[in-house]
Amino acid sequence: MIKEAMLYDKLEGNKVRCRVCSHRCIVAHGKRGFCRVRENRNGTFYTLIYNTVSSEAVDPIEKKPLFHFYPGTLAYSLGTIGCNFRCAHCQNWTISQIEIDEACTVEITPTEAVQRAITTGARTITWTYNEPTIWYEYTYDCARLAKEAGIATAYITNGYITAEALEHISPYLDAFRVDIKAFTEEFYRSVASAKLGPVLESTKLARELGMHVEVVNLVIPGHNDSAQEIRSMVRWIYGNLGADTPLHFTRFHPQYRMSDASPTPMRKLEEAYHIAREEGMRFVYIGNMPGHDYENTYCPKCGMLLIKRNVFSLLEYNINTKGTCPRCEEVIPIFGVAHDEFLHKSD
Repeated sequence: MIKEAMLYDKLEGNKVRCRVCSHRCIVAHGKRGFCRVRENRNGTFYTLIYNTVSSEAVDPIEKKPLFHFYPGTLAYSLGTIGCNFRCAHCQNWTISQIEIDEACTVEITPTEAVQRAITTGARTITWTYNEPTIWYEYTYDCARLAKEAGIATAYITNGYITAEALEHISPYLDAFRVDIKAFTEEFYRSVASAKLGPVLESTKLARELGMHVEVVNLVIPGHNDSAQEIRSMVRWIYGNLGADTPLHFTRFHPQYRMSDASPTPMRKLEEAYHIAREEGMRFVYIGNMPGHDYENTYCPKCGMLLIKRNVFSLLEYNINTKGTCPRCEEVIPIFGVAHDEFLHKSD
C-alpha cells in the first residue's frame, strides 16, 4: 500500500528532503531515497511499503536479543523490505536488499497487527528482520494502537533514525535494541554505506527519552574485533548509556558478501566480554554461542545466577518480585514483568 510519508520537507523544483533517516535524502521527482522504498511523485513523498509485510513470527523476546525486557515473554515480530544500510554481511539480505517488485509479501494493517499480537499471547510487538526506520509510518501507527491495547513495543534497529523521528514516535516506543556495528567511521563507510556518528546520537537520545536500550555488537574477525576498538566502544556506552545497559557481543557467521571472513572464535567473544566487565559494564552477554555461561545473567554484586538461558529460552529466573537479587538485595534493572511462570519464589 502506498501512503504519503511523514516527516519530509518540500523543496524547490519538486524535490523533497526526507527527515526520517539520517541519510536525509534529497529526492527528485520520480526518484526514490537510498532505502528504495520511499518515492517522490510530483513533490509529494510516499512510502511504498506502508502495510507491506515480508516476515511475520512469534519469537521469544530473548531472540531479538532483549534480555532485560519482559523476560520469558513472546514478541510478535514483523518485517518488511528494504534498508537504509548496505551491510556486506547482512543475514537478512533477501528482504533488506530486494526490489519491491521482486518481493513476496502480504498486507497486514496496523489494526490487524495488534490483534494478531493479542491473539498469539505476545507481550511485545517488535519491528525487526530489516530496518524499521524506513517503515516509519506503519510502525508509528502500529505503536500507537499497541499502546492503547497495553502491548509493549520495540525497534530492533541499526540506529540510523533522525532525532525528530525518534522524538515523534517516543511516546509509543518502549525499547530500542540497537546494533552498534563497529566503532570506526571507516567500517560504517566501507561495510554499511553509512556513518557511525548518527547511530551514537540516536542511541543516546533513545536513552534520554526513557526507552529501554540494549546494545548488540557483532564481532567480525579482522573488521571490528581489535581490543582497542572494543574498549573504545564500551567506554562510550558506559559514559553515555550507563553501566546497567545490557551489552551483547555476538558471534559472526559468514553471510552475503562477506563469506570470506571467518566465524568469530569463542576466545575473541570472551575477550570482548572481559574488556566490557573491566570497564565497568554490569550486564554483558555473549550471543550466537548456545549454552555458554555468558548468556546468563549474574548478580553484579554477589555473583548469584539470576537468569539462566539456553537457545533463547529461560530455564531459571531467580530475581524476586521486588526486582532484587534474593541473596544480596542488589537491584537488578529489568524493564517490565517477566512471564508469569517465572514469578514465584524468591521473596
